[in-house]
Amino acid sequence: MAKIKKAWFCSACGNESPKWMGKCPACGEWNTMVEEIVSKSPDSSSLTSRAQSYLQGTGNAKPQPLPQIESGNESRILLGCAGKEVAAGTGNCREGNELDRILGGGMVKGSLVLLGGEPGIGKSTLSLQIPLMNENIRTLYVSGEESAKQIKMRAERLGGVHDNCLVLSETLLENILKEAHATAPQLVIIDSIQTIYSQNIESSAGSVSQVRECAAALLRFAKETGTPVILIGHITKDGSIAGPKVLEHIVDVVLQFEGDNRHAYRILRGIKNRFGSTAELAVYQMCSDGLREVLNPSEMFIPMHGENLSGIAVAAMLDGSRPFLIEVQSLVSTAAYGTPQRSATGFDVRRMNMLLAVLEKRVGFKLSQKDVFLNMAGGLKITDPACDLAIVAAILSSNFDASLPANVAFAGEIGLSGEIRPVSQIEKRIAEAAKLGMKKIFISSFNNPEEKKYKGLQVIQISTVAELVKQIF
Repeated sequence: MAKIKKAWFCSACGNESPKWMGKCPACGEWNTMVEEIVSKSPDSSSLTSRAQSYLQGTGNAKPQPLPQIESGNESRILLGCAGKEVAAGTGNCREGNELDRILGGGMVKGSLVLLGGEPGIGKSTLSLQIPLMNENIRTLYVSGEESAKQIKMRAERLGGVHDNCLVLSETLLENILKEAHATAPQLVIIDSIQTIYSQNIESSAGSVSQVRECAAALLRFAKETGTPVILIGHITKDGSIAGPKVLEHIVDVVLQFEGDNRHAYRILRGIKNRFGSTAELAVYQMCSDGLREVLNPSEMFIPMHGENLSGIAVAAMLDGSRPFLIEVQSLVSTAAYGTPQRSATGFDVRRMNMLLAVLEKRVGFKLSQKDVFLNMAGGLKITDPACDLAIVAAILSSNFDASLPANVAFAGEIGLSGEIRPVSQIEKRIAEAAKLGMKKIFISSFNNPEEKKYKGLQVIQISTVAELVKQIF
């Protein structure tokens, strides 16, 4: 008999080790090493020849000179009607193409796409909406978590049932590959990869070895047959895709849902894309009949309250290549205890402390003995430095208890010396502010936008934080 080979894998990062370790040398996590079987003589009698080729490779590939390889535009499958666009806060919707835009113009044939996100955020909903809303695409929907009856109930709730959507409730990889060969679908959806296992590997479903080998077999199936495959993957408690990182290296495209599943809005972001840009995102709204694409995302982030409230400013931010107007909320109050509190939701609290230090050192505001709370409305996590100007304006507004006009936006980065630094793609930010009816926008004097007259929008250029204080207060 062939000797069984075992190894230890980190359940957090997938690092392989020949022996057990208390602390993973790759990611530094403690007590995450699990023992798994990595090689054993396969029982070939239990596998079909086609499944064997996908699991072990065919060995028929030959090296080719680069000039002799045929090239051309990749053939793509359009999934534009997977969701419906809807204006934020309204019921007006129309067919959209947000998913196609994130994928780089549609799904490339033979590609492997990984869709990740927290439980209940909308992964299975979106993956089932794709075949239901595209009746011309023959789809094999494989579920290892739900029965066929449960999927039928969910499909009826989403409002679309047709014969071109084939449902298979199965967890054994060999049976899935056999049915995929027999039905010859144009698209395969696996929900989820953590529930699929191969009888060629002696470890439980969801383990590192099973996830890696099953994903590799599905990758070979996609490349050899030209059938695109969508994998749904769970995420760990720290927010990374479970499996763990080996999945992200195997697949062609990684899409991840962000946001709080207790709120109505979801953000689908491209983390990796071999066929397009990763600087794209889409905003979805969870409705009773599934996910709908938000037509104008800025409308859900701008103020939704009465006027004359202090501590509120509007930032013209950019996430990837898409501009947003987002409401920044701040509350400054006298510290009730000896040590003042510093809290930020959706923003890096260390950068907020830096901005508070700049206000105290360069402008002279004594905020060291006051509690400062910061919140980014809409549940969005902000990393764009162009929001610095709006954050400072919101903090000063709350400190003075003086409201800012609701039709004023800000876009600028603040340096340690109190200067306002330029930000990228300022024309997109100004155009978004003009589109939503803003009257003024404050930007850096070092930004030189093109000489365009935006309808009803005044562009004010300033160079320091002290100048900002004089302008708005």
